[in-house]
Amino acid sequence: MSEPKEDGSGGFADRFRRCEGPAMHDSVTVHIDASPETVWALVSDVTQIGRFSPETFEAEWVDGATGPAVGARFRGHVRRNGRGPVYWTSCTVTACDPGKEFAFGVGKPGKALNTWSFHLEPKDSGTDVTESFRLTDKLGLKLYWALLGWARGRTNRNGMRATLEGIKAAVEA
Repeated sequence: MSEPKEDGSGGFADRFRRCEGPAMHDSVTVHIDASPETVWALVSDVTQIGRFSPETFEAEWVDGATGPAVGARFRGHVRRNGRGPVYWTSCTVTACDPGKEFAFGVGKPGKALNTWSFHLEPKDSGTDVTESFRLTDKLGLKLYWALLGWARGRTNRNGMRATLEGIKAAVEA
């Protein structure tokens, strides 16, 4: 185990033991010249995500769901890091407030490993849209993030920015 430095911080093992280290969440905000309702209609329609996301190239409602509602389930077809591997994820809508918020957990219902969300805030003549992710606070994810979070965090930030810029371009066209 690393020896703590004089200021109390230490190396990887010390940070991990204390469950500290890089945050397992991040967000990106982009201003879009459209109403919150217009933007929300797009971010909550998971069948459109393939138009904007660099990783999730298609999604579909499952288990009888036909649109956004808390508890509705969908699956997303992901090309990790834009290259692979390619796989399906199961998702459950966890927040659905038209014009304000849309969020979903990735993983089994009630046991999400990661939660993605879009928060919409009216600003000037448009909307500030914040996309964020938060990994569940579990030991395995903490270890993963402590080792690879620097790379995955950058990929997520770039992906969120690309997604929001794509939505901006579509809505403002």
